[in-house]
Order: sequence, then structure tokens, then C-alpha cells
Amino acid sequence: MFLRWPPVPLLLSFIVSPAWSVHNRGDEFEQPISQPHIVFILVDDQGFRDVGYHGSEIKTPNIDWLAAQGVKLENYYVQPLCSPSRSQLMTGRYQIHTGLQHSIIRATQPNCLPLENVTLPQKLKEAGYSTHMVGKWHLGFYKRGCLPTQRGFDTFFGSLLGSGDYYSHYKCEGPGMCGYDLYEGEEAAWEQDRGLYSTVMFTRKAVSILANHNPHRQPLFLYLAYQAVHSPLQVPAHYLERYKGIPNPHRRKYAAMVSCLDEAIHNLTQALKRFGYYDNTVIVYSTDNGGQPLAGGSNWPLRGSKATYWEGGIRGVGFVHSPLLVKKGSKCRSLVHITDWFPTLVTLGGGTLDEDLNLDGYDVWEAISEGRPSPRLDILHNIDPIYVKAKNGSWKAGYGLWNTAIQAALRVGHWKLLTGVPGYSDWVPPQTFSNQRLTTRHHNERVRWDRGKSVWLFNITADPYERVDLSQRYPHIVKKMLMRLVQYNKTAVPVRYPTKDLRSNPQYNGGVWGPWYKDEKQQREEEEEKGYNNLFMSHLGKRRWKNKSKNKKFKRKAEH
Repeated sequence: MFLRWPPVPLLLSFIVSPAWSVHNRGDEFEQPISQPHIVFILVDDQGFRDVGYHGSEIKTPNIDWLAAQGVKLENYYVQPLCSPSRSQLMTGRYQIHTGLQHSIIRATQPNCLPLENVTLPQKLKEAGYSTHMVGKWHLGFYKRGCLPTQRGFDTFFGSLLGSGDYYSHYKCEGPGMCGYDLYEGEEAAWEQDRGLYSTVMFTRKAVSILANHNPHRQPLFLYLAYQAVHSPLQVPAHYLERYKGIPNPHRRKYAAMVSCLDEAIHNLTQALKRFGYYDNTVIVYSTDNGGQPLAGGSNWPLRGSKATYWEGGIRGVGFVHSPLLVKKGSKCRSLVHITDWFPTLVTLGGGTLDEDLNLDGYDVWEAISEGRPSPRLDILHNIDPIYVKAKNGSWKAGYGLWNTAIQAALRVGHWKLLTGVPGYSDWVPPQTFSNQRLTTRHHNERVRWDRGKSVWLFNITADPYERVDLSQRYPHIVKKMLMRLVQYNKTAVPVRYPTKDLRSNPQYNGGVWGPWYKDEKQQREEEEEKGYNNLFMSHLGKRRWKNKSKNKKFKRKAEH
């Protein structure tokens, strides 16, 4: 009933290259390669509750099945915003060690994931993988060296910005700052654009990559970063039919978007099976941050939302599905963080982890696959020295160890410490209700008793909903955790958050969002090349003039 897309064989008939099909038939009896294929699915803004197996009214049968047959990560953490989660996935390093502590990378900023950081696809490529990215990048593009194909991916098809129209693939960053944002490699994908809904388009591209790669000869890394279910709330109309009973319009559209995503996951899984990948593939599913209630998402019963350091902003939906797992159908309650995928997947793929990588992530494969204890004991959620300061924060409140006006969040074992302004702190019930009923119930959950605070301490194991602040009861725990923050802060690099560059405007780049920045060396090289070209053309012009003069002389002599 819920499958609206064409059957997979029909869907694929136009994208399977004949050349691959011919040699693939000859490889059916080859021994499988030893390295597993890796498919990493990153979903945008999916709330903690917004999956069937967490009790949602949104139906996600395909995601639920993959999770049930795999290992559900029920103590899994991401970052509260898009770029931070993506940067930590790609590098295995905390934001304080890449300079991306503050906010996101904006389209108009001359900023990107620092080029000195080795990326996950680069390490997998070194290990012999074919590396492909489909979907949302959001790690900067102000110069060519920042693009996905310059950071380890053999191919890229997707968007560079954080959001945009799901059909037209246009994005405005302000009045007069609008442009096209769909790329194939390092060029705008005008010719490949058929106005398809991005969830469908990205899935078809991913399936095409699977269809045209030989799974028996080379391991494949596919990073599929969906735009869904980030705002704007857009979805093909027929997905809305099954959610007519949800009166809240934002929640209804959001639910329909999740259902479309669920079908996309089904079609991807079927393609893995059809083309001979599945038995030797590790599928990782992860959200990038918590849901946004104002845009239909729900993190209930967790506190807070996207862009906050409450559990609702950073506890992610995640699971691993693979025939290679030892303990299938289980739950992993060990501490796992998005930085852990870098060392875990590189090691799983037979790559090497050099000491100079200075990773903050851990290899957690045995904790996930076999249920062993996780090597991770703490998580630095972040230290943001330029975020708005807490009015009542002070060194005194931090026992002379830490200025509690500064936004920071740390997890150590069962304990979680927050300082500064953690962000919107209410518990927002699922917006299945009408606006009037939601308002009444929502107000019953409003936080009134902790205004003016700048330090919180919670036992997350005993109190995952963060309802009981223990900072006054256990000051010695607060002091120990503040000291840990101090130690981490000593290793932080300066924040990279440059001001807007007007040269980023797409109107200067053919109406396309894309690289605009040239450093002094590039500028000098281009000017030198231009100078050489001018000199060459000038020399060529002189030679032509001389030849023309000679021809005239010869012509006059011939006439005489």
C-alpha cells in the first residue's frame, strides 16, 4: 500500500550501463572482496521521536525493519546543527579542534572545513575504496579546494548549501542573494536537473552509482546525505493522504516527508540486494541533529530542540544494519558519538589511522557489533566562546575555574554539565494536535524555575529528560567537570567565523552558488597567465601584421 515509486527493476532500467551488466554476469562466481562496502545515510533534522520504533505516529516500516534486524544506537549523540555534525563525521574531530565551534558555515562566508584536516573519504580512498557522495554537503565552498571532489570523493551529485527548494533547487540567502544549488562534480547540474523532488532524485542517483560499480572488484563508500526532512516543508501531494488525521499542517507535511524518505530507504536497500552488495555491506543510519518543532519535528519526551545542547538537540536517531554484525536485533546502550564513525569505518575498511590525525573519535565497532563496552567514556558536546553570553554567568558561579557565561556542554559517564545559554529549553509534545490544544499543553511544559541560571548538572542515565538539576546537590561533581572543560579548552583553536563576502552573490557567478574566492597566489597566477596570453596574442598579432606586409610587397612586385 505504501510503495508509490515504480518497482525497482523499472526504476533502474534506464540507469544500468550495458558495459557493467555484461562484465558483472561474468563476476557472479568470483570470491567476494574482503573489505565491506559502506553506505552512510545522513538524514537532516529528523527528531528523536520521528521514527516508528521510537513510538511515533509517523509510519516508517522500512527504517524500522532495518533497525530491528541491525543494532539500534540508543545512547548516540550528534551535534545540534548541520555543519558541526558533518564536520565531525568527516574528520573525527571535535569542533574546538577545527575552528568550527560557532553556528554553521553560511553560504556567503569565505569559510569551509579546514583543508589541513584529512577526511573520511580520503582515508577510505587510500584503503582502495571508490568514494561517492550524493546529497547535502554544507561544509563550505568559497574556493574550489573546499568542494567534495577535492576532499576525497571521486564523484559528487547534490547541493552545497544547507537548504533550498526541493524541486527547483534554488536558495535565497537574502534580498538579491538567490541562486541555483545543484551540482554534478564541480559544475552546476543544469542538464541533469529534471525538477525532481530531491529525496527521489538523490535516491535515483545513489542507485545509479550502485548499478554502475562492480561490487566484486572494489569496495564502495557511498555517503548519502539527504536534504530531507529539513525545511522548507515540501512533499509530493500523495504522501499527505495517509496523514489526513493530523490537524497541525506543519506536522502533517513533515510526517509525509518522513514517509517519502522511508520509501527511499526501501528502494536503496532493494538496489543493494539486486546488484550484489547487501551481504557484504555495512549500512549506517544517522540524523545530523534534533528535530525542529516549529517545522513539524518532535524530540518528545526529550528536552529542547535543534540548535540547543539539551538532549532534544543532540541525542540522535541512529542504527547500524549489516549481515556482518555479530549481535543482530540488539540495542547498543554504550556511549557513541558522531566523531566515532571516522576511526570505526576506516578501521573496518582496512585503512590506517596515523597518530598525527589527532582524532577525538573512537573505534566503536566491537561495542556495536558484539555488545562489548565502548571505549568512549565522555563527549565534549562543544565550547562556543562567541555565542551570546549568559547574563548571570560568572567566574564565581564556576568556582573560579570557568566563566559560566560561556556556552559549553560536556558529558562524562552518567553526568552531563551545561554552562552559559544552552538554548530553547522547553519540552515540546508531538504536534499531532490542533494549534489550540497544542498551545495549552505546551504551556504546561514551559520552564519557569531556572531562569537566571548558568550551570546545570544532570544524571542522564537516571534522568534522560533533564527534569532534575543536581548542580546544587553535587558541587564536587560540577567542579570536576568544569576542570575537564578547562582541559579541553586549552586544546581549542581560534574560531573560524568570517564576515559576509559580497563576492559570494550568485549574480556574479552565472546565477549559481559556487566558489568565488581567489587567494593571492591564485590571483597572481591568473594575472600572470593573463599577461602571458596577452603577450602571446600581441606577438601573434605582430607576426600576422609582418606576414601581411610581406604578402603586400610580394603582390606589388608580381604586379610590376
